[in-house]
Amino acid sequence: MPGKVPPGELLEHVFDRTGAPDDAVVQGPADGEDAAVIDPPEGRLVVSTDPISLAASAVGTLGVHVACNDVAASGADPRWLTAVVMLPDEETSIGTITDDLDAAAREVGATIVGGHSEYVDALERPLVTLTAMGISDRFVPTGGAEPGDRVLLTKAAAVEGTAILAADFGDELGVDAETCERAAGFLEEISVVPDARAVREYATAMHDPTEGGVAAGLLELARASDVRLEVDREAVPIRPETETLCAAAGVDPLRIFGSGALLAAVPDADCADALAALADAGVEATEIGRVREGDPALEVDGETITEPVRDELYPLWEDSA
Repeated sequence: MPGKVPPGELLEHVFDRTGAPDDAVVQGPADGEDAAVIDPPEGRLVVSTDPISLAASAVGTLGVHVACNDVAASGADPRWLTAVVMLPDEETSIGTITDDLDAAAREVGATIVGGHSEYVDALERPLVTLTAMGISDRFVPTGGAEPGDRVLLTKAAAVEGTAILAADFGDELGVDAETCERAAGFLEEISVVPDARAVREYATAMHDPTEGGVAAGLLELARASDVRLEVDREAVPIRPETETLCAAAGVDPLRIFGSGALLAAVPDADCADALAALADAGVEATEIGRVREGDPALEVDGETITEPVRDELYPLWEDSA
């Protein structure tokens, strides 16, 4: 039946699952309260909103990390979240989703301060929309890269896309169970909050590649910064599980969902220090290219990309529908 989630379910599954505690939250989620109240410190407020619907089994976890990644990539520590949870029916467990929201928020150190929940008959799967907020002393834009900067990538290409391939297509691709199990575990690495925290003091620009993968993220950074990026494809780290699943599916690892990696442009003189800071934080990182003057474009081993990159997982879903 459509309508708001009953108060009893909110009391049982929502109001005590609010992530990390925060003394700045004057009013958080509670019965009868329709708004959150925050006593913010000084600084710039960074805000980002993202919906998640494709990954029904991990919608709460991914929702938190995807929204927080955008805030972190702008130079802030994600601190507060609001969550809108739309459910297709009463058989869908709001408790499972709020458990995941709470655990993921605690992982990044953020507090869930409010939101909304409702049953919507028209939905086929849960739809969760997270708004993340944080305070930054130094905003790091996507569009700040300067000619001469070096381009760094944390972790590897297609971290999220590899996990999706394993979960959604592993059986039909004929990939062995052990590889798929390892690949599915990549979802635990979706957060780039530690990555951004380690490199932000050196970065002129940061961006987290999502839909369209590393290629799309690089092109977006180039367009936002009005520069040309030259990238060495061989330098882009691609994990063995990613190579195996992408080869079986016939997709490019640089053109499928890339959450879990962070792109950062850093001045040439700061590159070694930036890589050392990432290593000290336990984050793998690699230099993959350079920033050049020129019309906005991405050049990968002689191929010039100027048009938006469509994620190559979409045709797989369309063919299996």
